[in-house]
Amino acid sequence: MFFDIIGWIGMILVLLAYILLSTNKIKNGMCYQVLNLLAGIFMAIGVFPKDAWFSFTLQIVWSLIAIVSIFKILKKSN
Repeated sequence: MFFDIIGWIGMILVLLAYILLSTNKIKNGMCYQVLNLLAGIFMAIGVFPKDAWFSFTLQIVWSLIAIVSIFKILKKSN
């Protein structure tokens, strides 16, 4: 049950990020990337005990892309 709730929160975060970006409420910046990072982590936690390794791998890669993007944003702002 715990993992399902965490997975659902991750799914909501990824949809929220996409909706906000698509409606021009946010730009592809720090907020968007943090939402993607949290979504990826939460969904990875949610699918881990289900042995859904393809989905787990996708979420880890999704999170790594967000981390790289966050570092680029931070580096650019300095």
